[in-house]
Amino acid sequence: MEHFVVSARKYRPQTFKDVVGQQAITNTLANAISNNHLAQALLFTGPRGVGKTTCARILAKMINNDGTQSPDEDFAFNIFELDAASNNSVDDIRNLIDQVRIPPQVGNYKVYIIDEVHMLSPSAFNAFLKTLEEPPKHAIFILATTEKHKIIPTILSRCQIFDFKRITVSDARQYLGYIAEQEGVNAEEDALHIIAQKADGAMRDALSIYDRVVSFSGANLTRQAVTENLNVLDYDTYMQVTDLILENDIPQLLIKFNDILTTGFDGHHFIAGLASHFRDLLVCKDQKTIKLLEVGEQTKAKYFEQSQKTSHQFLLEAIELANNCDLKYKTSQNQRLLVELCLMQLASVTFEAEKKKSDRKIIPPSHFEQSAVNISTEKKNLIRDNEHDTSSPSEETGQATAGKAVESCATEAEENYYSETNPSAKTEEQVQPVTTSESSEVRQEQKSAVDQTEPVKQEPEKKRAFPEIKREKVSGLSLKSIGKKKELVEKQKSMKPVEKVMDDSFTEEDLVTAWKNYTEKLKHKGEKILASILESQVPTLKNKVIHLTFPNETMRLDLEKEENRLMAFLKAELRNTYITLEVHVNEAISKKYAFTPQEKYEKLKEANPLLDKLRATFDLDV
Repeated sequence: MEHFVVSARKYRPQTFKDVVGQQAITNTLANAISNNHLAQALLFTGPRGVGKTTCARILAKMINNDGTQSPDEDFAFNIFELDAASNNSVDDIRNLIDQVRIPPQVGNYKVYIIDEVHMLSPSAFNAFLKTLEEPPKHAIFILATTEKHKIIPTILSRCQIFDFKRITVSDARQYLGYIAEQEGVNAEEDALHIIAQKADGAMRDALSIYDRVVSFSGANLTRQAVTENLNVLDYDTYMQVTDLILENDIPQLLIKFNDILTTGFDGHHFIAGLASHFRDLLVCKDQKTIKLLEVGEQTKAKYFEQSQKTSHQFLLEAIELANNCDLKYKTSQNQRLLVELCLMQLASVTFEAEKKKSDRKIIPPSHFEQSAVNISTEKKNLIRDNEHDTSSPSEETGQATAGKAVESCATEAEENYYSETNPSAKTEEQVQPVTTSESSEVRQEQKSAVDQTEPVKQEPEKKRAFPEIKREKVSGLSLKSIGKKKELVEKQKSMKPVEKVMDDSFTEEDLVTAWKNYTEKLKHKGEKILASILESQVPTLKNKVIHLTFPNETMRLDLEKEENRLMAFLKAELRNTYITLEVHVNEAISKKYAFTPQEKYEKLKEANPLLDKLRATFDLDV
């Protein structure tokens, strides 16, 4: 049996032109070689399978090829590859440094490719620093890694860094098509697109998947064969699910989801793919964003056709519902029920019965309770009078007047409701109390009209349904409202009770007595902290001005919060309304409260001289 070479090795690029999806980097390296502007330390970083090691080998060949050698010359004696994952010690780096000193026998440069360089130990990195910064003229180092953040900054600063990007789905699909053509495989475009999507930006993974699928399906590579072999949900499944959602067919939708689970697919994978499908449909709604859909032309036409059946509002709500389900899936105790609930919610988005929700506000029944009874009673009386053609002309006039009164009450109720539900629409006339002469005349006419009709059972008088407005509300959006607010402030000031003027004489002893009385009052109320603040200082009196001095700002602020109640009490006790309070802060006062141990001992000794004898007898320390 002939030896099989996997496509990743068989079709490994031999020149920069063959490298897929890295045109910016390959052009930079080619120009650097042609202009003799190549750095001696290069760092290739990027995700797996995007061509880092391949570009390093191509670069190593090109810098030694001066045109006289064969194009197939690989310069194997000049290229040294070191796997840092298994050779990551200081001794391995020392052996490498010893080899660097020897010039090449063939060619101009010796190229050292260190793969997975982030696996080197910190000590190995430090041993490599000096050689990397000042290598011999014939040595070039190419470092390759998938995790640049694990490399120490001193290494990064000595390298010219090239960031390799993920290979796009379109580029991967084109290269897979080229390989299929070389191998004589008839491959559908959608099948290659699914393989490229499954590779997630890695060309080596795409080629490995391609080999596996070709082994399964043979020379005819179809979309169905790829989806069966890779166990992926293709767009056709999501389109069927979307059609059921748009038809609001919840039973069939749940059956379809059960079939998907029976096939072996995960619910999390399904709901994440459904959210992506809604995103693709939203992209197809606009010609400007349709280029973001990375599918074949035939598939793009199907997406566009289904997107015309949906609206922007539906797609936005559907994406939000599916995304929320995706986020909650891992923490859910019943994951299948979570997905089924999401599907039922999706099928209800376009259901007309769910959309018929009025935004109109409902007036609470208590607002019109009494007036509704009166109006209903009057209407019944009027209808009964109209049925009997025995009414006199005066009664007809009364009925007409009563009808106007009923209509006026209804209009008044409607205006009050409008003013409550639309505060910004209130005008100056609407906020005034309902006491105009016109409204009083209407009530008198209403009363006379009711009296002229047949006597009915009188109900006891209840509270008025529309009380007069006691508090005026003013909008703050106009200059007129500013003036109105000032008028209200002046009005409120005028309504305050006038303080009784008292000017009795009192002494400082009277002040201290009143001060202690207020302190005791605070203690009875449980405000002991404030009472202790008032007890800490004795007030002094100078020309009806009470002076207090506190040792810190905190005590002053606490007293200012209580100042209104305190002054009101003192004015009432001393019968003088001209008393004022001035509070000062003097931090020097606090020193008399901070006693050292020696000072405390001296104070105690003054109070009891025998204490010193006790200390001397037992030889005690202070």
